[in-house]
Amino acid sequence: MTTARGTVEELVLYSEALNEEIKMLVYLPASYSPLYKYSILITQDGKDYFQLGRIPRLADELVGNGEIENTIIVGVPYKNVQDRSRKYHPAGEENADYIRFLAHELTPKLDEMYPTYQMGKGRALIGDSLGATVSLMTALKYPHTFGKVILQSPLVNETVLEAVGSFPSPHLLDIYHVIGKGETEVKTTDGQIKDFLTPNRELNHVFSEKGYTTFYDEFDGDHTWKYWQPDLRRALTFMFHK
Repeated sequence: MTTARGTVEELVLYSEALNEEIKMLVYLPASYSPLYKYSILITQDGKDYFQLGRIPRLADELVGNGEIENTIIVGVPYKNVQDRSRKYHPAGEENADYIRFLAHELTPKLDEMYPTYQMGKGRALIGDSLGATVSLMTALKYPHTFGKVILQSPLVNETVLEAVGSFPSPHLLDIYHVIGKGETEVKTTDGQIKDFLTPNRELNHVFSEKGYTTFYDEFDGDHTWKYWQPDLRRALTFMFHK
C-alpha cells in the first residue's frame, strides 16, 4: 500500500524582531482538515530537515500508519552559516531577536492559520547542532509556548548548562536528546575543533539531576546527517506518539 503524501507549502512572514522577511516551509499531512487539531513541530535548519532529513516523507508514513498524532511541521531556514550563527548561537547578536520571533511572531501566526493545540505540550522545537541549542534555549525562555524539544547533537557550553540548571520549572518540558559517541572532534563552522560528547554528557547529568523528563541516547556515529536522519523516526515517535 502506498502512503498518501502530504503537501508542502510556503509561508512568508515579515519579522519585526529581526527586521527581515522569512520564507518558511510548512508540511501538512495528507489527511489535513481544519476540523482536526494539530501538534506543531518547528524545525530550525528548516531546509536541511526537509531535504537531508526527508522529514515530510517520514511524517507521511508515521501519521498515515497512526504511529504519531496529527502534526504540522514548519521549517525555518537560515540564509548562510554566518546568519545561522548570529541567530542560533547563545552569544549571537541576533539570538535574542530570533527567539522572540519564534515565540511572539511565528507561533501566533501558526495558531491563526491552522487548527493547533494552543498550549506548550502541543508544540515542539527541533534542531541539530546549533539549531538544537537555540531550540533548547527558546523552550527554557518560553516553556508555556514550547513544551517539547528534540535535540540532535546540540552545541553545549556554560551558558546552556547554566540556563538548564537554573530553570525553575523542569516539569513543563519533555526533552529528547541524542549525541554521537564519535563527536569528540567536531569541526565547527568557525574552523575550530570541539568535543561535543563530553558537554552533552554533562547536560544529560544536569537534566537528570534537576528532574526533567528526558530521553537520552548516545549513537554510534559522528556529527552528520548520516546519523541524524535515521534517528528522526525514533525522535518523532517518542515526541508525538498517540
